[in-house]
Amino acid sequence: MADIGISAFSLFFMGSPSFLAHQRVLAQGHGQSNCQTLFGMAAIPSDNYIRAMLDGAEPTAFDGLFYDALATLAAGDALERFLRVDGRPLIALDGTEYFASRKIHCACCSTRRRSDGGTEYFHSFVGASMVAPGHQQVLPLPPEFIIPQDGAEKQDCERNAVKRWLAKHGPAMAPYRPIYLGDDLFSCQPVAAAIQAAGGNFILTCKPSSHPTITEYLTGIALEEHRLTLVQPGKRATHVYRWLPGVPMRDSKDAISVNWFSIEIFNAKGKRTYYNSFVTDLPVTADTVAELAAGGRARWKIENETFNVLKTNGYNLEHNFGHGKKTLASVLVVLNLLAFAFHTVSQLCVLAWRNAMAAWGARYHFFENLRSFTALFIFDDWTHLLQSIEDPKAHPP
Repeated sequence: MADIGISAFSLFFMGSPSFLAHQRVLAQGHGQSNCQTLFGMAAIPSDNYIRAMLDGAEPTAFDGLFYDALATLAAGDALERFLRVDGRPLIALDGTEYFASRKIHCACCSTRRRSDGGTEYFHSFVGASMVAPGHQQVLPLPPEFIIPQDGAEKQDCERNAVKRWLAKHGPAMAPYRPIYLGDDLFSCQPVAAAIQAAGGNFILTCKPSSHPTITEYLTGIALEEHRLTLVQPGKRATHVYRWLPGVPMRDSKDAISVNWFSIEIFNAKGKRTYYNSFVTDLPVTADTVAELAAGGRARWKIENETFNVLKTNGYNLEHNFGHGKKTLASVLVVLNLLAFAFHTVSQLCVLAWRNAMAAWGARYHFFENLRSFTALFIFDDWTHLLQSIEDPKAHPP
């Protein structure tokens, strides 16, 4: 089972576009030796055998490896790059879809009716990524899959999945004092209460249309205001922050008290180029509002630097590597996310990896070399491979 799991993981770690192509590269030439030296595999299972054996495995079996990646960041003094508000990490939560079909389906599929009356089956999950404004890298954390729940009459949804994620992973993340970020869908009392119960705080998008109680409190009141002018080469912008503390999240006696704040950005000509508003359970003052707003806006990084990268930058998240009848589709997604997390750790903590990537510029050139070198030559270890990619003349295979 170890060889089977590592073989599937190596597919995503090496950035291979398909199971078949990856298995052929491993099996030909000296590929098997590199499997032993680089991945510690004793044998190379066939792709069909991998799918058959992983179908039914619990996706949560790999959760601990995500925390190993986080611990490695901390040990390598790279976690500091993700710390922002009072030295705390920001964890963005959001849902995404990775499979849809009208024919292929399994017991874990969700369903929806299309306009022509047909039924479409699909898979989705709630992802969590550690993000930071001004920092390009993100660190994926274990996902929570949106699947039919035992005993539930209604279909599963993102809000329920987020609450399950917080119940499962909140205790493990609590020592880091996380601040959770989310869009307007998660900006509701049940999710906010779940975040606080998990030992975290929140900065959540707050649209006026979905928060009538807060909008009523804001009507006709003088708000606290803070202006900040930022000058960059060839660009000048004015940021206007407004806030109102101590407003109820909803119209009920048990409503959580939150602090509302907004950010407006005007260009040099006075034209508004951006506006958004948030709610948080953190104190909002003239000294903290700018940093809180930057943190709230960093929520977009889970869409741009996580989901978009997974779907368009070589991870092929939406490709059907194998659907199975039980949990195969979910297990392969977890391994894909895990490979992404390990890539982030490698780039931040492994000098040889960073130098090899820098030598080839574009990311896809680096992974092309990673695959082609291992298909042709035997390497003693990862350092030997990475140094050979960085400078093939100085470090011949």
